Amino acid sequence: MRYYRPETTAQAVAALAAEPQTSRVLVGGTDVLVALRHRNIEPTLLVDIKRVRDLVAPITVHDSGVSFGPTATMTDVVTHPVVRQWFPSLVEAARLVGSVAIRNRASLIANSTNGSPAADTSPPLVALNASMTISSVNGERVHPLRDFFVGSRKTLCSGGELVTSMWVPRPTTRSSSAFERLTRRRGVDLATCSVAAVVDGDGTVTLGLGAVGPTTLLGGPVAPFDFSSAEQMERALDTLLAAATPIEDIRAGKPYRTAMLRLLARRAIFRAAQQRTDET
Repeated sequence: MRYYRPETTAQAVAALAAEPQTSRVLVGGTDVLVALRHRNIEPTLLVDIKRVRDLVAPITVHDSGVSFGPTATMTDVVTHPVVRQWFPSLVEAARLVGSVAIRNRASLIANSTNGSPAADTSPPLVALNASMTISSVNGERVHPLRDFFVGSRKTLCSGGELVTSMWVPRPTTRSSSAFERLTRRRGVDLATCSVAAVVDGDGTVTLGLGAVGPTTLLGGPVAPFDFSSAEQMERALDTLLAAATPIEDIRAGKPYRTAMLRLLARRAIFRAAQQRTDET
């Protein structure tokens, strides 16, 4: 295996394109280095992009949203004041990723580009309508994150390409969001299931669903309803969770996952709706 540290994005994508099937990107390293150590991957080229001069800045706030660069860490997300205000569900999810040491290194973008259906930050990002910019020697293209995932650990970013930025639009006035996750034990563990809820200013609800399908799933949106009505809530949940296809594995059985997904969704929706009320 060879190690390469490019200085520009053009150099990085050129190196990846030269060996599209056997090269890997290194940024935070919290996934790649573990996979290397266990010989789950054996790339011929490791492209370290941490020192690329023209990368998108880790976090940039615009009037219409926030852009995240590949070097934005989970700690950056958790501590940024605007991200905390606009995207509480993303902050809650990022705070649960690994340990403090891992959060100081783990890349927000890489957490999604690995394509794991159990990735903690993917459900809030899908619910928040995030999009990815993919760069290659042929130029750039942009895809909504909900379409970026094509299978378990498979994404639209193919060999020889690099995700160079993520865009999350500014939420509507009086909207809020919340994240809920279930694990087998406290501390560092993969999600048994997870839910991010976004409640817009008019009461429209959108969910991001994790670990209940081959990819992170989008639920909804559904039109505004009376949050105090149990009957309306259950009807809304039927629609919001229709895409979920929980499986039975070592972490949980299908009936348990199905029941807990509904419980977590209800909690996340109520918390997001309550935060909207508290802010008025």
